[in-house]
Amino acid sequence: MPRKGPVRPRPLPPDPVYGNVLAQRFINRLLLDGKKGIAERIFYTALEAMEQRANRPAIEVFEQAVRNVMPIIEVKPRRVGGSTYQVPVDVRPERKVALAIRWVIQNSRRRSGRTMAEKLAGELLDAANNTGASVKKKEDTHRMAEANRAFAHYRW
Repeated sequence: MPRKGPVRPRPLPPDPVYGNVLAQRFINRLLLDGKKGIAERIFYTALEAMEQRANRPAIEVFEQAVRNVMPIIEVKPRRVGGSTYQVPVDVRPERKVALAIRWVIQNSRRRSGRTMAEKLAGELLDAANNTGASVKKKEDTHRMAEANRAFAHYRW
């Protein structure tokens, strides 16, 4: 922690097409090697494909997908008396969004498909319908926290 106190988060401008801050955060996580133009093209192409498949506004489907992937509880390791316990803790709101975005991007990169836009559209549609690898990751995280509920008293 810096000597002058906590660092204030910088305000993030909304994305130019939808005026959505969440979409801008997603684009910033999607980009590789500073290629923001390519990341934007991938994201907006994926949203267009989603809109055609879902017959709903794409930004609504995108927000629903991120909401469905956000974890509520996770486990953190805690050392007590020489052994390490996985202690379930609640997830902060900023971390919920960050984890959801990270999981969707990771799982869309792992999917089979021709272009990244197609893979991203598929993963976002699956997440909006509460299926797919990203939602499974969230459920696994919740299951792990539920299994280690006995160690909740070690919460700090």
